[in-house]
Amino acid sequence: MAKIREIELGEFPLLLAPMEDVSDPPFRAVCKENGADLMYTEFISSEGLIRDAAKSRQKLDIFEYERPIGIQLFGSDVETMGKCAEISTAAQPDLIDINYGCPVKNVACRGAGAALLQDIPKMIKMTEAVVKSTHLPVTVKTRLGWDDNTKNILEVAERLQDIGIEALTIHGRTRVQMYKGEADWTLIGKVKENPRIRIPIFGNGDIDTPEKALEYKNRYGVDGIMIGRASIGYPWVFREIKHYLQTGQHLTPPTIQERVDVCKKHLDFSIRWKGDKLGIFEMRRHYTNYFKGLDHFKSYRMRLVESPDYADILSILDEVADHFNTVAI
Repeated sequence: MAKIREIELGEFPLLLAPMEDVSDPPFRAVCKENGADLMYTEFISSEGLIRDAAKSRQKLDIFEYERPIGIQLFGSDVETMGKCAEISTAAQPDLIDINYGCPVKNVACRGAGAALLQDIPKMIKMTEAVVKSTHLPVTVKTRLGWDDNTKNILEVAERLQDIGIEALTIHGRTRVQMYKGEADWTLIGKVKENPRIRIPIFGNGDIDTPEKALEYKNRYGVDGIMIGRASIGYPWVFREIKHYLQTGQHLTPPTIQERVDVCKKHLDFSIRWKGDKLGIFEMRRHYTNYFKGLDHFKSYRMRLVESPDYADILSILDEVADHFNTVAI
């Protein structure tokens, strides 16, 4: 049983990665229904939270059915991160997570996210400030190192555990790699094998099939797996991996009607949470992923992203179901 303090996550939990502009409450809802065991908010800027920026505040929204759920923070200032941990605690998540892994330029070049991999003493000081600012469990998500010459995750894992974090997720790439090339889980496995490590170690990077999930579980001995890009437009990945781990058999892929139904559910929640205009607009990024693999889908996609009308979008989705109802993907 994997546990983060008293939070029981099951024998081999599957975690939904925090993804900016993706893992909002509507997306989390469909992933939870399909088996995600632990989820996180989109990462929240500590500076934005301190300034009371509306976008940062909205990201604190969590719902009871999402539990267990963590709020993920990123920032470059130690004191500010401590204050934001206090603010986030008041939103009553189950845990606080710190992002030391985001590689994108507008985060790392501001001294946050993966940038802290270049300043481990500051990373430790910042983590300690967050741990002292909340009664909740604190976890961390990070990478192997900044580049091939600084893969220091073995040392980092020990030092983070020593100051009180209660779980660690490791993405198997350096910051310089961004999301290119193949994730290297070798060092993730070595962290898990370290007899000094007591906390759960979760692996992240390139898990996109049930076979790979089983292979990496057995090869590297991690306590669970975090899934990111493979879940976009395909929340069924969680249930498919779970079924395969339990039975060694593949679940039948979702039918076109199932894809349409979940897409509609996602759209409905998006509108309820963000309002008609923004909810419809921000849903546009998901249509291609929900119907990936369908031949000649482009004309439907163009109509879906161009329509501002909820009823019209539902009608187009029904056309998709009718047109492709015999297709199995």
